Amino acid sequence: MRTLDDLDVAGKVVLVRSDLNVPLSTGETGERLITDDGRIRASLPTINDLRAAGAKVVVIAHLGRPKGASHSELSLAPVAARLGELLGCPVPLGTDITGPNTKALIVAMDSG
Repeated sequence: MRTLDDLDVAGKVVLVRSDLNVPLSTGETGERLITDDGRIRASLPTINDLRAAGAKVVVIAHLGRPKGASHSELSLAPVAARLGELLGCPVPLGTDITGPNTKALIVAMDSG
């Protein structure tokens, strides 16, 4: 079976589907707070291996079960912020899955 070590991903965009459906609570000022970042931490080895191999890593995930509608309480913004803290680099959040905003973020992204 092939593994990530068998692939040449340098300079390529690699889409990673991660289960980042973490529990959230609401802080005193209304901000969404992650109460357990275990699922985010579990995704780090794969993301870091791909970064070390020179890939442009695009992580896709969802929070909750939005059923096709946009719900601000299900935004991945707190997840992206925590992932960025753990990776030690900014993790921009696309506003759409395949639209021009997200495509521009990927084009502007540095490899690794």
